[in-house]
Parts: sequence; structure tokens; C-alpha cells
Amino acid sequence: MARKMNRTDAPRHSLHPLARRKERRDAGWDGNADGSRGVGRSGGRVGGCLRVGGAAARAYVTEAGEAGLLPSRRSTGDQLVCAAVTWAGVRHRRMAASRKAPRVRIGSRGPSHLDGFRGCVREYLGIISRKIPPVTCPGFSLDSGRANYQDFQLKNLRIIEPNEATHSGDPGVETDSRMAPKVTSELLRQLRQAMRNLEYVTEPIQAYIIPSGDAHQSEYIAPCDCRRAFVSGFDGSAGTAIVTEEHAAMWTDGRYFLQAAKQMDSNWTLMKMGLKDTPTQEDWLVSVLPEGSRVGVDPLIIPTDYWKKMAKVLRSAGHHLIPVKENLVDKIWTDRPERPCKPLITLGLDYTGISWKDKVVDLRLKMAERNVVWFVVTALDEIAWLFNLRGSDVEHNPVFFSYAIIGLETIMLFIDGDRTDAPSVKEHLLLDLGLEAEYRIQVLPYKSILSELKTLCASLSPREKVWVSDKASYAVSEAIPKDHRCCMPYTPICIAKAVKNSAESEGMRRAHIKDAVALCELFNWLEKEVPKGGVTEISAADKAEEFRRQQADFVDLSFPTISSTGPNGAIIHYAPVPETNRTLSLDEVYLIDSGAQYKDGTTDVTRTMHFGTPTAYEKECFTCVLKGHIAVSAAVFPTGTKGHLLDSFARSALWDSGLDYLHGTGHGVGSFLNVHEGPCGISYKTFSDEPLEAGMIVTDEPGYYEDGAFGIRIENVVLVVPVKTKYNFSNRGSLTFDPLTLVPIQTKMIDVDSLTDKECDWLNNYHLTCRDVIGKELQKQGRQEALEWLIRETQPISKQH
Repeated sequence: MARKMNRTDAPRHSLHPLARRKERRDAGWDGNADGSRGVGRSGGRVGGCLRVGGAAARAYVTEAGEAGLLPSRRSTGDQLVCAAVTWAGVRHRRMAASRKAPRVRIGSRGPSHLDGFRGCVREYLGIISRKIPPVTCPGFSLDSGRANYQDFQLKNLRIIEPNEATHSGDPGVETDSRMAPKVTSELLRQLRQAMRNLEYVTEPIQAYIIPSGDAHQSEYIAPCDCRRAFVSGFDGSAGTAIVTEEHAAMWTDGRYFLQAAKQMDSNWTLMKMGLKDTPTQEDWLVSVLPEGSRVGVDPLIIPTDYWKKMAKVLRSAGHHLIPVKENLVDKIWTDRPERPCKPLITLGLDYTGISWKDKVVDLRLKMAERNVVWFVVTALDEIAWLFNLRGSDVEHNPVFFSYAIIGLETIMLFIDGDRTDAPSVKEHLLLDLGLEAEYRIQVLPYKSILSELKTLCASLSPREKVWVSDKASYAVSEAIPKDHRCCMPYTPICIAKAVKNSAESEGMRRAHIKDAVALCELFNWLEKEVPKGGVTEISAADKAEEFRRQQADFVDLSFPTISSTGPNGAIIHYAPVPETNRTLSLDEVYLIDSGAQYKDGTTDVTRTMHFGTPTAYEKECFTCVLKGHIAVSAAVFPTGTKGHLLDSFARSALWDSGLDYLHGTGHGVGSFLNVHEGPCGISYKTFSDEPLEAGMIVTDEPGYYEDGAFGIRIENVVLVVPVKTKYNFSNRGSLTFDPLTLVPIQTKMIDVDSLTDKECDWLNNYHLTCRDVIGKELQKQGRQEALEWLIRETQPISKQH
């Protein structure tokens, strides 16, 4: 995901970043032959894919008429030799293949160092938008599907159609034909036809917005709600697609720049959020739409706050935001999966610490403080937390499709199927008991939420209010008359859920101890097996899950395991599939970001390691990340501090070296709930996050990502706890973090002499805690080899004074 800011196109080098930038410019990676800047799909180069000797290269054609090849920065088979060629041989650019391949120049003096080159084109050369006439350069020809130079040949070249070509959004970003983008031309044609179909819209619309979420604005969604991925091919957890009559654009954040570029075809323009030259969605619409346009969106899956902002900008420019009740993607998605309806899990007080009835009492007290008579709950994790129930309707997220409306004397739960008929659920919700009315739960059909809400609001007195989050869908919000609507960014359930009680905190500690045992087993296994060869990203991820499944109360993973080696590590939310699966080696950095759902807690941990000898540059980058991690974890800050004020702590050491990462530093973590939860977090974005409080649980995960080379991230889950300080200004108190994750950080990757004495002490103390706490559990479970590994990996470090 995240990549080094302002260096997105740089080829891999071991040079210092500033030197790499100059080398990249000198080698011709910055800009097209005509002097224009390559900007991916929206202009500049467009391209296809060429595979040579097992490695990938991208063919391109510029608007100025230049044709050529951009090599990947990795050779996985025979050595890759690739060069840019122009139509008339006007300009010959020197290109370098991977660090293991010889350098080649196509020009009047011909190539050099061709000994040992045995590669041939194994698949195809794709050229988008046009066919190339014969091209000649001194000593090199491309004609009739055959390229010759002395004793080496590139054979079997064929021109393919634009929609077949594998495409990369940016020059210099490696394209791998094994991760081919989805062909979307026909889908977009059908969608644009639906935008004009009067069976679905009252008048034709000129643009259609496709957000990531579902009707509950969830970050992680069920397959039936993956509309944006279906239309575009991009399946990251964050992004918004907008389709007009002539354009298709995708906005996503820094976590997904590389992934989106790989997964989308040439029909799409990638909009990189957070970069200064990227327009907002509303500004882009204003710039491309004809006067008086109508922009449509499904009101059930668009958040209210998004609607208000978009509608205001469009209205000021003479356009209109229109609710389209028939989801247009659903109309063209002929094999759309059904919405899941799986059994529910009940949780007792040992896990929750408080009964659902007591939670309702607390909620009603908050409602009374605001003079609110009804509260509408739409977020799935809030409903699960409120009723002490869990589900599995969304993979890796223990939630279930439902809505709830809580009144001062009424409780309504909107849920499909016969799930509440299960004896354990009936007993848990006290459905068969003659409870007093204020605790009696009315179970209603899931899809009846809007009609029931409108009926309820019709009987309100003029001064009665209904509480709803402004992140609820526009359809839900509009079902409440404006005069009765009371909106807020975060609900009282959201805030109460974030502050863990003692039972939840202790459960999270137990979960992380079990998780650490599993990871010690994994890393011990990897250290033995990787040198033998044959361990892949997928087999390592499978082994991690195998060890976790051996632990008590394991339920599921908390997200798809990010198991990435070498260049795949630079894709922050990379998930290995057979087409991209790389073998772990002694020569590359390995990053694994993984977690689990246990009945007593949710885990999320990232470790970066090397099974051979890391380079000095890799150690330098790792050490900068470690410094940032320690700076956050050891921070002491006043009560009431918001998370964004701590974000720079994690980046300071990276900034000192001219490095950075394009994602937040930390997110909230649920208790046997979603691995990402609000309202707390640590991020450079100054959104209206709630202040950090004792009992909140967040992650501490700075990183650094070198495109085409490696990724580094160190992540612990930490608990916010009170701390005593020498003084107590204004009697406000202070807070710090207590690590729940207890997994060794590989010292081989550290430039120890770059650490301060305090940083060395922090790491040694952390490793001592890992050895004491996890060591006892490994002994208890009889895992002797993993214990020996733990002892080796937690030996104290010291600087060479």
C-alpha cells in the first residue's frame, strides 16, 4: 500500500533515496519521451504486458507516438534484457533490468554483456489502443512479430486487443501478468446503459457513484456487497468508484495504490487520495460533467455525511445528487451472491463483563441526557456488542446483518431468518420469558427497517428526537423527518465499545498470549524450513493459521493473512494467491501481518524479518521504523489527547532520513469483534477522532515500503493505561501504552548502534516480558522447540561503544 512519498516511480536500488531519485531521472524513468509526465491511465503512457524469462515488462505507447518497453525490476527466471524503442529510432533510452541481469543499451553501439542471455518471450507483447508499424533502430528491428539482434531472438510477438492487455497504472510500477486486471469494458457498457434506463431511474443520470461499503457502511463486507470490486476489479477494503458517460475513476488511499494499479484495466483512472494533485470526487465530477448533470447513488449504501458534502458541492455547480433506489450494479450483476444468514454465537459475562440488559440501561441514560426518545443502531459491530452476540456473515468479522431501534421502553431487533429461534439465542435474549416491556425484544424482518422507522416517526410529538449516526445510510437518515433527527459522528455505543472493561481487557491479554505462542511456533518453523527451499507466501500463511487453530477458543482469522516476501511486501494489504505466490528465500525481506479471532479477544500483529543477511539499507530502514514504533509505545501524554497528535512520533526517525509511509499509524481493535474499529486511532489525518482514554485498545504500526523491493512494518496491539508522572499539570493525569502483543522483534534487522540507550532499554525490557510471559505458556503447552527459539530471539542487545 503505502509507498515512499514523491518517489512512486523509482526503480529498485540500494542507493540512498536522494541518489536513487537522480539516477531514476537520468535513466529516463521520470517523464515520457516528449517531455510529458506519465500519469497512468489518464494520460501519458498506456500499456500491456510482456513476460521475458519469467519476469514481467510493460509495453507502452505514448500520445506523442513513442512505443517501447518498460522492464520490471525483478527477474525470476532467465536474465531479463529489455529496452525502450521509438517509432523512428529518434530516441534510445538506456534501461536496466534487475540487479542480477546485465545492463543493455539498444543504440548505435549495440548491446553489451549478452553472455548468458537465454530468455525468450513466453507469452505476448500487448500494445494498447493501436498497432505498431515496423520499427527500426541500429542493430534492432521489430517487424512481422519477430525481433532480432545478432544471436538472440524475441519470438512469437503478437498484437492483442486493448481489453486483453495487462496494464499498470504508473510507469516504473512493476506489472506482473500473473495478477491480470479484470476486463471491464462490457460491464461499464451495461452500467452506462442502466444509467439511461427509465425502468431504474426517473431521468437519465450522467454519473453513478459506487462506494465500498454495504448498507451498514462496513469496512469489510460480504461477497454480495462487493459491488465496487465487481465493476472495477479492485478489491481493496477502501475506495470509491465513479462512472460517467465517458470516464471511470477510482479513489483509494495510500494503502492500495499498487494493488489498484495492478487490478484495474485501462478503462479506469486511479485517483491517489492524499496526494496534492489528486482532485476530490466532487471537484472531479464538476470538472468532467456537462452543465446541469444528474449524479446518482444508492441511498442505502451511502453515508449521510458523504451525501451532504457531495450534494452541497454539486448543487453549487449547478448539478444534482439523485437517490437511485434500484442499485444499478445489482441490475447487471447476474450471479450476485445471496446475503449470508448464518447462526449466532452468544457470549456470557466471562467474556463481556456486562449483560446486554445493563448495556441497554446505560444507553438509555445517554439518551435521556440528550432528550432523545429513540436511538437507531445501524453499525453491525455496535449491534453485536450491545446484545453480546456474534455472527459470521462477514468473513473474519464476527458480526451479523441486522438493525436495532432502542426506545426508552422498547427494543426492536431487525434480523432475517430463524436465527433467533435457536434455543441458546432465545435463552440469551430472554425471548421466552415474560419480561417487563422495557426489556422485551421485538424481532422484526431485516428489510422492514425503513418502513418501521417511518411508522415510528409518524407518531412522534413535535419536540421528540431520534438519535442516529451521521455515518448511517442516507436512506435511514431520510426516513427520520429533519425536525426530529439528532445526528452525531459517533454513537454512545461506539464510544462505550472502544473503552474495554476489565473482563474485555483481560480477555484480550489471554488472546494475545495464545497468539504469541502460535507465532513463536511459526517463526521457529520458518527458520528451519526456509533455507531448505519450498516455503511460499501461501504455505507460510497456512502454517500460521494451523498453529493458531491449535489454541483454545480459536474462531477464525481476523483478516486475510498478509504474507509477503520481497517486492510483494511493498503492497501493504497484499494477500497471496497462486498467481502471485513467491517462495521465501535467504535473500529477501519477509513481512507477515496476521491476526485471529478468539472468543476472548482479537489480535493483529506484524513482524518483518530476514532469513539470510539483510543489507545495510534494509537494516537502516527497519531501524527507522523500530524507532518510530518505540516512540509511540513509550509515549506519555496528557489525558484527553487525540491520536493524531501522536502520529508524528512514529514518523520522526523516518522523516530524518527523508522516508515516510502513506497510511495511518494505528487503529482501534475490537474485543472479539472487528479488527478495525473507531472512534480512536493514530493517524496523520486530523479527523474528529475521540480522545484516547484508559481502556482503549489501538495498534502501533509504522512502516516503510520500497516499491519493487521490500516492505517493513512493526505492529503491536497496545492498551491505553494510566501512568504516574513526577508532576500533574491541572490535575489532568497522564496516559501511556501497555503492549498486549508479546512477539519478539528480530534483532538481526536492527542497526543497534543507531538506537539510543533508552530505545535499547525499551527493546530489552519488551523482550524480557516476552520471554517471561510467553515462555511460561510455551512450557505449559509443551512446546520446547518454540521456547528455545523464543529464548534465542529475546537475548539482550547492547551498543558497541
